[in-house]
Formats: sequence, C-alpha cells, structure tokens
Amino acid sequence: MRKTLYIIGLATIVFSCTTQKYYYTTDKKNNLTKTTTTTENITPPKPSITHQGDVEFYTKNIANASKNDNTISYGSLVSAKPKGYKVTKNYFPALGQNFRQRYLILHYTALDEAKSITVLTQQSVSSHYLVNDKNDDEIYQFVDENKRAYHAGVSRWRNDYNLNDSSIGIEIVNPGFKIDAAGNKVFADFSDFQIKKVANLVKDIADRYSIPATNILAHSDIAPTRKQDPGPKFPWKKLYDDYQIGMWYDDATMKGFLSQINPTDFVTQSTTSPFVFKVQTAFQQLGYDITPSGTWDKQNSQVVEAFQYHFRPSKYNGVVDAETWAILQALLQKYNVAK
Repeated sequence: MRKTLYIIGLATIVFSCTTQKYYYTTDKKNNLTKTTTTTENITPPKPSITHQGDVEFYTKNIANASKNDNTISYGSLVSAKPKGYKVTKNYFPALGQNFRQRYLILHYTALDEAKSITVLTQQSVSSHYLVNDKNDDEIYQFVDENKRAYHAGVSRWRNDYNLNDSSIGIEIVNPGFKIDAAGNKVFADFSDFQIKKVANLVKDIADRYSIPATNILAHSDIAPTRKQDPGPKFPWKKLYDDYQIGMWYDDATMKGFLSQINPTDFVTQSTTSPFVFKVQTAFQQLGYDITPSGTWDKQNSQVVEAFQYHFRPSKYNGVVDAETWAILQALLQKYNVAK
C-alpha cells in the first residue's frame, strides 16, 4: 500500500512540473474524444545569441539581479576550440554567474598627458581608462574591461585583496602634489571638465556592472600606506551630490554624532588605548586595511590621512579629531557596516 501511495505521489509531482498536451479523435458515431498525450517538460525560451559574422554576443540578463548575478556579455563571447570537438551553446547561458568588475578605483597620474600615455601604455603599469586634461570629448581607453590592468598594486578593501583582479582603473592627468617649505603636501586642482568626464565615465561603468557605492574608491583608500591619489582636491562630495556616485555621509547624521562629543573629554579620551582600538576597528569595518592595536603608528596614521583625503578634505593631518570620528560613525551607520 505504501509503495502504491509513493508512486501516486511521485506521479503527481512529475505532473505538476510538466505540461500536458491533448489531441482529439472521433469514434464510429463521430463523437469527439479527448485523449491525453504523454507529458513533456517545457523550459522558458532564452534570448538568442546575436551573431555578427563569426563573432557572438549575448546582451540579455536572465539571472537573478538581486543576487548580483548577470548573464550579460558586454563584449564578444570567448569560447574554447578543442581540436576534434565542437563547443555548442545549446544550454547557454548558466544563471549562476556575475561580473569580474566589482570595484572602480580612481587615480591621478602625477605626470603630464604625454608622459602619462607613455607610462600607461608602454611600461609595466596600466589602466583601463585615462581622462586627459583637455576640454574636449575624448577619454582614452588602454585595456579591455574584461582584462586586468595593472593599476592597483598591493591593495585591500574589506576582505578583498589584490584588486587588479576585480576592478577597473581610471587614471586622471594631474600633477599630484608638491612639498612646501613647511613640509606639507600641496595638491593640484582638477578642472571642472575633467570631473565631468570622470563622473560620466564612472556612472556608465558602475551602472553596467552594478558596482555599489561602497566599491567606488580612491587608490589611497585601498593602499593607504603607499598612495595619496587622487588626493583631497578630488571632489568626492560633488560626484555624490551631482551624479549619485560613490559614498558620502549624511550631514545631519554626522552633526548628530558630533553633538554627542564633549570636546574636552575627547582630547583626553582620544589617546587612551581602548578608544584608539575602537576607532581603528571602525576604520577596519568600513573597509580600510588596518590592524587595531590600541596605539597610533605611522602606518595606521596614514590610514586616517587617506580617509580624510576622501571624506574630510579640509584637514588631512592623519589625526583623529572629533569631526573625523563623527564622519566615520556616520558612514558606518549609513552603509550598514556591521559593528
């Protein structure tokens, strides 16, 4: 009896996952009789692969966008050609896939345009794009977006290392900084037309690859002990306000945190080991490569300076003051970073 019930149940499951077909016949008295054919599985049709000569393209997403899966190919499909065999795409594409391009990293070249082009195309460093310093409609591409460019070097953000593997690099022609008589870094400005080019380029790339705001970063964010670019003169707030690009804190939230800080107590507290450890942990939670130790040394002070380049450019001395601490807390709250 149990075996019979099992078979009936299994048949019901199979029936529910398939589609029935019917055909009609007539008997000797010309009465119509509906007869059920065997059932068959019906798979929803997939968009077809586009052919341009021998080149194939697939430009539709049929995967689950909420999981950041994506079947779109923005270039031609690359397939193996094993000798003596044929690779078919009868079941293409698989739903479980996503883009290699998960980060956007912004740099300045610290060179003029001519030298920037030479270095980025003829030497061992490279970038996917270069934004020139001319008021024209050109942006130079050096590397296919599907390939790694050598722009990030030794790098980390959160749990991701060596971001060349997972990023697109954008260089901007800019002389960088000079050291003044007092030993301070003095950074060069970016032109408005350069920022407009950068914004539209970043917007296009981020939209196509679904790159989140938390993954649009400065070179100094992912390599704070080595790099300063694109520096405090790069207008991250303008990109956020005018183009909805990248991270920025909510001013009201920041001021709320700032209002809770007693300036006198903060000066005393800020040098204690438990508080320093807490602040360093917060930088680590946001994404910076820092090991909380409870003391400030040159390397983790450089992390603070890199953070200030990005989010507090009016003062970038590598010292955590009340405003820096309030901005960091506001960012953690806004971007739901686990504490």
